Amino acid sequence: MLVPLGLALSLGAMGGIGATGDLGRERITVAGDAMRPTYRPGERLAVERVDEGDIRRGDVVLVTVPDRYGDAPALQRVIGLGGDRVESTDGTRVAVNGKEIDEPYVMRDEFGTTGAPYEVTVPDGRLFLLGDNRPNANDSRYFLEEQSGSVAASDVRGRVRAERAVPLVLPALGASGALLTLVGIGLGIWGYVTRPRSLARW
Repeated sequence: MLVPLGLALSLGAMGGIGATGDLGRERITVAGDAMRPTYRPGERLAVERVDEGDIRRGDVVLVTVPDRYGDAPALQRVIGLGGDRVESTDGTRVAVNGKEIDEPYVMRDEFGTTGAPYEVTVPDGRLFLLGDNRPNANDSRYFLEEQSGSVAASDVRGRVRAERAVPLVLPALGASGALLTLVGIGLGIWGYVTRPRSLARW
């Protein structure tokens, strides 16, 4: 009885841990300041693969753009998708398709200076990307002559996803299940060894 119960607890705990995404996820280490204050240098992030059609505005993605950033991967936020009109009349506030977007995650320049105004239409199959640290992000704004500063959606290596901690009860259940399994096996062996032997007939 103990062995099946122990195995059930162990397998259930493993399934729970897998469902939280803590097994088999790719992790990266933030190397630059472009995404401060959202992500800081040295911070470890989980990145999941994402199909091009599933990329959404506001996603933070890891991209490797040929002939840009020395072919090193960069972490940036998706602002515009293919067909979107992205503009900033003052170099600070950003509007997509005529509607100013709320960006509480952005680090503003403490000296109050603004970037250059811009207005682009993102080509189909491409993305307009900005860093959250606008005063110190080498993003789509600096490559406007190259297809409106956009990058191909196929250049996306993955999307940062929120960490979900494993509930403490899951490892405890797993350990309890393993212990019950061992106890059950031990009792079974002990019972077999100590069971009464029938007398042989002469």
